[in-house]
Amino acid sequence: MEPLQPPSEEEIKAAYDQGKESVVALFYATFQKMAERIQQLEDRVAKDSSNSGKPPSSDGLAKKPKSLRHKSGKKSGGQPGHPGSTLKAVAHPNYIEVHAVKRCHHCQASLERVTASVWEKRQVFDVPPVQVEVTEHQAEIKECPICHQTSVGSFPADVSQPVQYGKRIKAQMVYFNQQHHVPLERTAEIIEDLYDQAVSEGTIVEACVQVAKQVGPVNQVCKEELQATTGTAHFDETGGRVEKKLWWLHVVCTNLLTYYAVHRHRGSKALDEIGIFPVFKGTAMHDSYRSYFQYDAVHNALCNAHHLRDLIFILEQYHQTWAEEMKALLLEIKDAVAAAQPNREALLPAQIAEFETRYDTIVAAGLQANSLPEPVEPLPKKRGKPKQHPAKNLVDHFQLRKQETLAFMVDFKVPFDNNQAERDLRMVKLKQKVSGCFRSEDGAKAFCQIRSYISTARKNGQQVLDILQLALIGKPFVPPILQARIKSSA
Repeated sequence: MEPLQPPSEEEIKAAYDQGKESVVALFYATFQKMAERIQQLEDRVAKDSSNSGKPPSSDGLAKKPKSLRHKSGKKSGGQPGHPGSTLKAVAHPNYIEVHAVKRCHHCQASLERVTASVWEKRQVFDVPPVQVEVTEHQAEIKECPICHQTSVGSFPADVSQPVQYGKRIKAQMVYFNQQHHVPLERTAEIIEDLYDQAVSEGTIVEACVQVAKQVGPVNQVCKEELQATTGTAHFDETGGRVEKKLWWLHVVCTNLLTYYAVHRHRGSKALDEIGIFPVFKGTAMHDSYRSYFQYDAVHNALCNAHHLRDLIFILEQYHQTWAEEMKALLLEIKDAVAAAQPNREALLPAQIAEFETRYDTIVAAGLQANSLPEPVEPLPKKRGKPKQHPAKNLVDHFQLRKQETLAFMVDFKVPFDNNQAERDLRMVKLKQKVSGCFRSEDGAKAFCQIRSYISTARKNGQQVLDILQLALIGKPFVPPILQARIKSSA
């Protein structure tokens, strides 16, 4: 935003010398600039997580975020039929401690020789004391009595060093650092506090690099599956610091697969080099970032959660009724889709026609409310797109992107919003909040490899520690959807 400069003394004197009309014109032009700047600043202050793409953490303590979700009417807590996870006593405990009654609590008579007839039972669930176990592998060396040649026994494939850590403790290092974003120094402290075993930060980094290398082929096949899918995939990106410079972490995901990539750029250059979006065969759900529209062969669908927040901003800040009508229409279509989904794959043609007509009517009202007066004199030409009112920009967007906005209405495989990608990106933002930036490009790429693997495994019902151990022994988890592709590429 350029600094706002008042008229210079020479401009004021020149206008005064030219007469009353020149003074009024100068005053009006200055006031107009001030009004535009004030409006821009008020718009900026008015934006929060409920009416823009800003994260809730930016709202501050004074602002109370407003959720776009409707109240379900259900009471808080577990619902009827929910399996629950209440701690329950087991039939066969590992240990039994008997607390004897030696004297009668009433008459003080000795009860040491009296056999108990019943017991009151209480069970305590706890973790036993743990410590690192050292297993020594000894390979036999024998001399053949026939040929007098020496033969040496074979060590297991994962025992490659004279002294090394095993898969379980290394999996826990990666688990704390990559899954829960604990910084290296604190991860080392946790391992030492739990097991009384000091580990270096370099050991943790080495374990992460090893996992990243082992899961690379699985992530490559995941990428190929996403390139070939004809369903809906979610695309999004977020900024992050790598070596103190702004980079972008991109995600492509479905309900079963996740693929992360880090790149110096956000737009088409990154999309081309990541290599999924330009050849994507299905419907790409995203937040309307302009670079996504540079690929004519890709069918796009837009996130309506973003649209709702933008409409709320226009309604709150500029009080334009068409924004409320469009918000209500999108939510009404969403409810109609939810009601029809169990039985159909799309709304009935009559419903679609009615909703499209109402959509067009609201857009027309928005265009009329934000029509621009014809300038009395032709304006000087400037480079780039002319600056417009925020409400005009939004209604133009709805007019231009009608098909992409209503894609969820004509194909139930397309969701209403891009929440899947935002959920998968949330872990990236959490990592930055807890641990800060990436110190190196290699570290950022290793993070993307490991997080892609973990996220995909969790979507397929796997435990994180288990799949990390599998990766460390060279047998990474492969979800069922990728197994056929893995076999064909082997």
